[in-house]
Amino acid sequence: MAVRAVRGAVQLERDEAGHMEEQVGALLTAVLERNELHPDDLISIWFTATPDLHSDFPAAAARKLGIVDVPLICAQELDIEGAMPRVVRLLAHIKSDRPRSDIAHVYLGAAAALRKDIAQ
Repeated sequence: MAVRAVRGAVQLERDEAGHMEEQVGALLTAVLERNELHPDDLISIWFTATPDLHSDFPAAAARKLGIVDVPLICAQELDIEGAMPRVVRLLAHIKSDRPRSDIAHVYLGAAAALRKDIAQ
């Protein structure tokens, strides 16, 4: 099996812990489903959040989904003027037999505008 990377993002409607948990959970679930992955296929996940998000750690949503033995880390996105607000991004390293060209990158809702070239 090869090591691959899959990207994704979601824009939150508001900065509230419950809403972040729901939306990041939906993003992570979509990444797993669209790539036919199981939690055992995850190697690590890097989450970033825009500087306007303060309510919770995005990784907390992964833990609540039962992903408890995968290394997770959170970081803050660059504060670029004009950037889309309230966005959580992820970069997941996975084990997969899929060719790199068949990896489904997941951009939910308005976040699809961030990467029209790879959004599924």
